[in-house]
Amino acid sequence: MDPLTYKQSGVDIEAAESAVRRIAPLAKSTFRPEVLGEIGAFAGFVTLPAGYREPVLVSSTDGVGSKLKIAFLADRHDTVGIDLVAMGVNDVLVHGAEPLFFLDYLAVGKVVPEKIEAIVKGVAEGCRRAGCALVGGETAELPDFYAPGEYDLAGFCVGVAEKSRIIDGSAVKPGDRLLGLASSGLHSNGYSLARKVVFERMGLKVGDPLPGLGKSVADELLTPARIYVKPVLDLLKAVPVRAMAHITGGGLTGNLPRVLPAGCKAVIESGSWTVPPIFALLQERGEIVDDEMFRTFNMGIGLVLVVAREQCDHVRSLLASFGETVWIIGEVQAGSRGVEYAGAR
Repeated sequence: MDPLTYKQSGVDIEAAESAVRRIAPLAKSTFRPEVLGEIGAFAGFVTLPAGYREPVLVSSTDGVGSKLKIAFLADRHDTVGIDLVAMGVNDVLVHGAEPLFFLDYLAVGKVVPEKIEAIVKGVAEGCRRAGCALVGGETAELPDFYAPGEYDLAGFCVGVAEKSRIIDGSAVKPGDRLLGLASSGLHSNGYSLARKVVFERMGLKVGDPLPGLGKSVADELLTPARIYVKPVLDLLKAVPVRAMAHITGGGLTGNLPRVLPAGCKAVIESGSWTVPPIFALLQERGEIVDDEMFRTFNMGIGLVLVVAREQCDHVRSLLASFGETVWIIGEVQAGSRGVEYAGAR
């Protein structure tokens, strides 16, 4: 018998080393002054930024989910990394934390260095948009574990916040206003339902145009999630915010109650913001009821800020000056913790 090699079992060490050489400069381009060392060590080293008296580390982990299926079908891999970063950095942001560093985990059936480079290019771009450092990660080649051409992504974000300025929703009161920041589309949530509508009910392929949208399926469904870090951190330097909610899986219905104290409910005024047309298309073609839409998709709102009524116009003006599209979408009222919708939907 001929001796076996690792490569014959499906793991190509040379390809993995080539991928590392390609992605190391991408990671280095995101480094902050606090990063020590280089890519390639067994761990990443990051010091705490100056200026914090009682620094608290704030962490989050997430993935991209079945949005990856669209990337596989379209063979486009340079934007899903932005989605990965967005899910983590926006989660730590809502507690008032500045994203400090990020790590990714990429598992593939077969290492293709060019594809790995494209994926990590998106991760690095997301980190630059968030102002955090990509300090390392792991690429695992798992032959026979994934279908040909498929992979999975997970990300890990660590931020830092001043202990006395952590935002946890405890300051929310009846009468506070809800400000909604525009999403770029579906972001990274609800894709199992969206794929069922687009590919099964509508019978479309990934390169087909979406009716009435002027975009292909791939162009619309691969639009990366918004990263709100820089404008919101600038806002927090100028004015207090009582709570923030990242609108991910569970939609407005599921995420807003997570930042409300007992005795407070969010009352959302339906029709108070512009819902992107992709959501109307999915609802119509999938015959999806309103409640299901609002607990599955973000419906055009990627982040909600809860602010004092007297600060509402000032906050809205500041965010608009930072380039954000912002709507007053409702208010906090006394009642059982949850979300109610007022007006026609």
